[in-house]
Amino acid sequence: MTSDSATPAVPEPPDELGAHVSAAGGVWKAPARAQEIGARVFQLFTKAPSRWEDPVLSPDAAVRYRAEAERVGASFVVVHDSYLINLASPDPVLQRKSAECFRRELERAATLGLDAVVTHPGNATDGDKASGIARNAEAVAWALEAADGPRVLLELTAGAGTSVGGSFEELAEVLRQVPTPQRDRVGVCFDTCHAWVAGYDLRGDFEGVVARMDDTFGADRIGLFHLNDAKTPFGSRRDRHEHIGQGTIGLAPFRRLMNSERFRRVPKLLETPKGRDAVASDRENLRILRALRSA
Repeated sequence: MTSDSATPAVPEPPDELGAHVSAAGGVWKAPARAQEIGARVFQLFTKAPSRWEDPVLSPDAAVRYRAEAERVGASFVVVHDSYLINLASPDPVLQRKSAECFRRELERAATLGLDAVVTHPGNATDGDKASGIARNAEAVAWALEAADGPRVLLELTAGAGTSVGGSFEELAEVLRQVPTPQRDRVGVCFDTCHAWVAGYDLRGDFEGVVARMDDTFGADRIGLFHLNDAKTPFGSRRDRHEHIGQGTIGLAPFRRLMNSERFRRVPKLLETPKGRDAVASDRENLRILRALRSA
């Protein structure tokens, strides 16, 4: 999926679709990259996701970012937290380090004026998921109390190994254990690839999956969709993203989602492979999704 990324994007009416974009060179460069793919909704990292070190977010950087976001008309922006964070860890040193790192993610998001922070619920590496869920909920509540502003969106995981959040029931339990009023700032990020490989049949029983969400955490708590096809089979619990319509999920569930009035205004972001030409890949995947509306 390659083409000349210098070709201007076809203007699109503002909608709820976007993608993860690079913040390389400074967070203020992300809005223009979203504009290049025809999106006003986007996700970014505010730090290197595989390093503990936190960047110094200067007042100038925050001002520049906010000015650029306003210039492009950004309508919904989220940060994905560090891959190293494990709020469910049974290791007290790692768990505390993760909680502090997560709090700083929220603080940077608040400084930039972002809408939410997406987080993986972590891994209960001792196999005790109940305790891992409790640790996660406690850390999320602590970070929210320390940092005003953005919401936290718990991302549904692929459910591999000791990971927490690979089922609707586990997400519901984290939410239940976050005390009020912090619970009002917690929602769900629904990743289509993760759901599919975790065993939720979006292709054969789309409405049944939605009903199960309602029966557990409540589908109205979904604050963001990650739209990704899957390279791996249904129920495999292997998280490998693919271009829309080119994986094992296929186009049908994405058509259902794009035409769902209930989820029409919920932001939807690509995390599909970038390939050799990230701009062209994102534009093509967004084109396919938009073409599915009312198709």
